[in-house]
Amino acid sequence: MQLSNLYNFMRTIAMIPARYAATRFPAKLMQQLGTKSVIRHTYDNTVATQLFTDVVVVTDSEIIYNEITQHGGKAIMSQKNHESGSDRIAEAAAQLDVDIIVNVQGDEPFVQKAPLEQLLAQFTDSGVQVASLMQVLTDANSIQDPNYVKVAVDSQFNALIFSRSPIPYHRDTTITPTYYEHIGVYAFRKQALLNFTNWPMTPLEAAEKIECLRYLENGVSLKMVVTAYMGVEIDTPADLIKAATLL
Repeated sequence: MQLSNLYNFMRTIAMIPARYAATRFPAKLMQQLGTKSVIRHTYDNTVATQLFTDVVVVTDSEIIYNEITQHGGKAIMSQKNHESGSDRIAEAAAQLDVDIIVNVQGDEPFVQKAPLEQLLAQFTDSGVQVASLMQVLTDANSIQDPNYVKVAVDSQFNALIFSRSPIPYHRDTTITPTYYEHIGVYAFRKQALLNFTNWPMTPLEAAEKIECLRYLENGVSLKMVVTAYMGVEIDTPADLIKAATLL
């Protein structure tokens, strides 16, 4: 199936999980970035791709809900406390008529069309249940920084492991390994997402606080897509400063 035909057969929705009380940077999604909040940049840029049947923010916060709806966007209040963004959107997606759900993290204000289109293209393969994005990481400090999640892949670009530690470990200094940063943008077939939320948290996921490890620990592959630079993900106040410079 050609990508141009994918949308004729599959209903695709972008859902943006938006938690107000982020652990490392509380209220980060409501921080001002240029003329708009971080969450509005993410929402507006996702809508602008024109790839989706619908785009919805799913949030536990009336502040974020109002920020989106008062500016003409769509938002849903989640009814439960959730450990991860995937759990949050699964609650909202369970009752929706949808084939492919793209989870765009609320702290990705520079989201672009091309990477999301690459992600959707993976689902022309009926064997792909979950796909996600990664980019080459070259900065030595970022490779060591636990706020940057790294991923190692096999020859077919299926994820082998995710970690906040540097992977691979650079033991042989005569070679230069490639480091990939995992970008927190996922796409799921609906049933794969519902399966995720019905599984208990797994040991590696609990240790690393990386939700996609739950898929690997339950034997589900993640197809990884290499993309060009996606901008700055807002995890810390320092990231907000970087994002303002980039903007």
